[in-house]
Amino acid sequence: MNTDSTTAALAADAQLIQAIRAGDERALSQLYRLHWPMVSHFVLQNSGSEDDARDVYQEGVMVFYEKVREGSLELSCQIKTYLYAVCRRLWLKRLTTKSRLHGVRLLDEEEYGPYLNTGAEEDLQEAEERDRRFATMSEALTHLGEPCRSLLEGFYLLEKSMLDLTAEHGYTNADTAKTQKYKCLTRLKKLFFASYKEA
Repeated sequence: MNTDSTTAALAADAQLIQAIRAGDERALSQLYRLHWPMVSHFVLQNSGSEDDARDVYQEGVMVFYEKVREGSLELSCQIKTYLYAVCRRLWLKRLTTKSRLHGVRLLDEEEYGPYLNTGAEEDLQEAEERDRRFATMSEALTHLGEPCRSLLEGFYLLEKSMLDLTAEHGYTNADTAKTQKYKCLTRLKKLFFASYKEA
């Protein structure tokens, strides 16, 4: 790729990122269509099916999308290269899990090896860690029981006021509800960290 086409690709990538950051659904659809053939070809070439490719690509696009939306994407390459690196890593992980082999060699290493140091590895690990924390928190909330679960969900997820929660749960006043919320939060933290350490 020559310098002019690289510059044009980076400018197009910057516009796409800006549009995704602004919540433009068409930009996400465009991103999805643009790089799907590359990832599909890669997965099919490396013992995968069309469904495998679709799963890996959707997961890779979500990692990219979340990084863009939260403003933490530090892109040192083209979007195409970043997505390829993320999806490649995801597929390698699935192959390793499927075959229980370590050191699986993919058919693209000689061609793309120098381009795979994109920061995608760290972003993927972050996303996996965040998913693990969410799953652990969800499980801890399930074990918390009532009224704590509905009190914390009401306040933190549904953004209800303490006055609304006081009325819903039958507390005498908002201070009593706040005290109960604090106790529930303390219990949730204990459950979360006990489960998180085990995982």
